[in-house]
Amino acid sequence: MIRIRRVLSPLRCFSHTSGGEIIEDVFESLHLTEQASLYVHWPYCLRRCSYCNFNKYISRENNDHIMTECLQRETETLLQLSQVSCITSVFFGGGTPSLAHPSTIAAVLETVSRQAYLSDKAEVTLEVNPTPVGKSRLEDYCRAGVNRFSIGVQSLQDEDLKILGRDHSSHQALQTVEEARRLCPGRVSVDVMFGRPKQSVESWENELSELLRACDDHVSLYQLTLERGTQLFRQVQGGEVTVPAEDMTAEMYHRARGALHQHGFLQYEVSNFARRKAVSHHNTSYWKGKQYIGVGPGAHGRFVPLGEGGVSREARIQTLAPDAWIREVQQRGHGTRRRIQLSHLELLEEVLVMGMRMTEGINHKHWELFSPQLGLHDVFGSSSDVKELLQSGRLILDDRGLRCSWDGLALLDSILPALLVELERQMSQKLQRDQTERTSNPR
Repeated sequence: MIRIRRVLSPLRCFSHTSGGEIIEDVFESLHLTEQASLYVHWPYCLRRCSYCNFNKYISRENNDHIMTECLQRETETLLQLSQVSCITSVFFGGGTPSLAHPSTIAAVLETVSRQAYLSDKAEVTLEVNPTPVGKSRLEDYCRAGVNRFSIGVQSLQDEDLKILGRDHSSHQALQTVEEARRLCPGRVSVDVMFGRPKQSVESWENELSELLRACDDHVSLYQLTLERGTQLFRQVQGGEVTVPAEDMTAEMYHRARGALHQHGFLQYEVSNFARRKAVSHHNTSYWKGKQYIGVGPGAHGRFVPLGEGGVSREARIQTLAPDAWIREVQQRGHGTRRRIQLSHLELLEEVLVMGMRMTEGINHKHWELFSPQLGLHDVFGSSSDVKELLQSGRLILDDRGLRCSWDGLALLDSILPALLVELERQMSQKLQRDQTERTSNPR
């Protein structure tokens, strides 16, 4: 089969300064379809954490070879379908991807390189469970092509780790962080959770102090969310376990932001903090509304399937169960279970919701890439609800763009509904105006 591909020079894909900082090309509007990031989902875990409702499974047998072949084949298929010329970053998540053999990681990256341009400086991240097994494989993962680690520390309290169902100790977590920093200095992120059962503001501050003495240049803070169907949800509902009240978790978040700031970390997203410019380029591509391709059981993607003559971005979801996904990939090259063509409004809603998570918010030029006819001032400048948010200081709309203030970012969940309502109203009015114009000026 002859496949026509657009050619994109690697130099136009992205370039690097001597400090390794990625510089976005001036032709960003073209790159909305020519570039993408890649997410690869490893679905297996040794056991399920008490709070987790992610798409993960306890493997009954060693099928690493089959999984590797299928991950490669689906990567190849979806890269062909998307017609992207450049993969800007790769993220191996899960599940527990640090259970995958390093050869699996190398094989997927090799497939990417065959299909699209992947710079040897591109960010390649692997989530790591900080167990002795995970720690022992870090060097092999680096040899396979990984250059950034995201380590699921979650807590430095051993009793809390047991309640959460984690299979590592705080000591093992700190050892893993230390080894990862040795191998990838400046490119190690730690995940830590607050709002855990029995946690107090004081114990949280003490824990943060210990973490900040050991961590690298990136920290992700996540509030524990009780998900229906999980063991922890049932324990809390049954009164066996108690979690901190909402005002206490809000104070924990406030204290953490302050402590991180004092240690030189800049908050660049609701949950993410970095110093020395060690931001996650992969996750930033999500928040900026760029294309991403999801590979593996249950993975999500957002891209324009040009290979099928498409013109609109699609939301794609891969089959959840690994066994069913493997069968589908073997039969037709991919395991896409759902394809949803996004309307213009749905695309703008995603750009808005994701972009407002960042402290820099959404600048005018970036919004114009997705909405050339209705600017940020056009959409949000006349709304009484938005004006109230602006006057309160929680929201800022100026020459730079639209963003939350420092205080507003902590209240993002209460701000977004007003923005989404106004976006829908303005888009509806624009549609009516366009229809009226077509009716009054028929060709």
